[in-house]
Amino acid sequence: MQTIVLTPQSQPVQPSIHIVERRSGRCSEVDARSTRPKQSRGKCQHRESTRMHAQAQTTVEAQQSDGAASTKKLWGGRFTGATDPLMEKFNESLPFDKRMWREDTRGSQAYARALSKAGVLTEDEAASIVGGLDQVAKEWETNTFEIKQGDEDIHTANERRLSEIVGAVGGKLHTGRSRNDQVATDTRLWLLNKLVEVRASLADLIRASVARAEQDVDVLMPGFTHLQPAMTVRWSHWLLGHTAAWQRDDMRLRDLMPRVAMLPLGSGALAGNPFGVDRQFIAQELGFFGGVCPNSMDAVSDRDFVIEALFFCSLHLVHLSRWAEDLIIYSSGAFKYVQCSDAYATGSSLMPQKKNPDALELIRGKAGRLQGNLAGMLAVMKSAPTTYNKDFQEAWELMFDSVDTTFDCIRIATGVISTIKINPDRMLAGLSADMLATDLAEYLVRKGVPFRETHHMSGAAVKLAEDKGCQLSDLTTQDLQTINKLFEDDVQEVWDFDRSAEMRDTEGGASKRSVLQQVEKLKTYLSAEGI
Repeated sequence: MQTIVLTPQSQPVQPSIHIVERRSGRCSEVDARSTRPKQSRGKCQHRESTRMHAQAQTTVEAQQSDGAASTKKLWGGRFTGATDPLMEKFNESLPFDKRMWREDTRGSQAYARALSKAGVLTEDEAASIVGGLDQVAKEWETNTFEIKQGDEDIHTANERRLSEIVGAVGGKLHTGRSRNDQVATDTRLWLLNKLVEVRASLADLIRASVARAEQDVDVLMPGFTHLQPAMTVRWSHWLLGHTAAWQRDDMRLRDLMPRVAMLPLGSGALAGNPFGVDRQFIAQELGFFGGVCPNSMDAVSDRDFVIEALFFCSLHLVHLSRWAEDLIIYSSGAFKYVQCSDAYATGSSLMPQKKNPDALELIRGKAGRLQGNLAGMLAVMKSAPTTYNKDFQEAWELMFDSVDTTFDCIRIATGVISTIKINPDRMLAGLSADMLATDLAEYLVRKGVPFRETHHMSGAAVKLAEDKGCQLSDLTTQDLQTINKLFEDDVQEVWDFDRSAEMRDTEGGASKRSVLQQVEKLKTYLSAEGI
């Protein structure tokens, strides 16, 4: 006689199956995750599989007989057999969609009022349902909500608990409503609320960057192309360069939010609501300032708003990652331009001298994961037929992760930029005369020589300095006159790094006036946006 023991796993892998032989037999133990049995295979393996399914069937039958699986499903009327316990777990989303409890109760309260307005519920019935949902929400808020078997998602759990509180009238709430439009409404509400928080944190990041740029406007540093020293810029100019990208991110987020704030509720499963609920009324109740979704089939099918949000998160993290990469380089021993505060750095378990910019490295790493989330969501949607499909359940974990990660990264970045220490002397030491070669060419341009010619002449001066083994700025006026007679003694003014930055005085340039103008523009933007 053999006994089959099913060992449940916390991860979605095939259960480990152990067959214990009570008498001497042909096999003693098989691990289903291994490709090789510990003693034998063949007929024993076949019996093992048969017995396992028989055990599962026995479990299902036992559940049917003792009522363990009798919890009423929102969709259960069509079905007479119990659900495989493994399918129960495979299908449920409550472990992650329960974080939308607030949105689910708010949406249901608005729908109850709409049903009352349409004459489906009496005022007393609507008031009872709204009050019951207040109690459900309070239980979630105080962490006293009791999850029970059969609560496969937040909608089922809340409706089950509502009926326990208010009785049979709770069963009227779902009149004309489908989980298809309900889940789309909850998702949009949750995302809209979180994007408001994300945008506020992004404004704080921009504000912190602007404050540092204004504070450190006189600090000069090398500007790089191809990671090679290129021209003289200001530390503030570099910082505002990244801030400009963050401003574009804010613009994208602002433009996205009205498309998130569109109401799908009242679309039913796909064909609309047969009870004449006022969708504009529901939209106003829930703060959907983008209006109502114009087509019921699209309303339950659309997840563009999730994809757009994931794109925003992914691109913003790309921008934060590039900013972080610059600072990682600038904080390295070869540069020492900046040093992260202790609050955003860690040490080495082996090397006591190390101070690692972990906050910046984590931002850089998380950017890659968010790009994967975006690609994953696009893959989920690319072959989904109209209208609702259970594939869409995959959107939540991707969305939650991307939005949460973005929110955290923005706040960490704000802390880094607010507390980072800069080393102006090291930045100034990073400047070298060869970075003024373009300024030398521009000197001749002001003498009337075409730039293409002056470019070659400046290159010749660089070569001359190399041949003489000196800095470009060490060349005398007489040395330069061997290249072009138009060089005069005033050419020595070219070798001033501050002058080089100040010459770039166009809008958006590196001059102090221009950098402070950029600061004011960003302040005006934040004020105009009310963020």
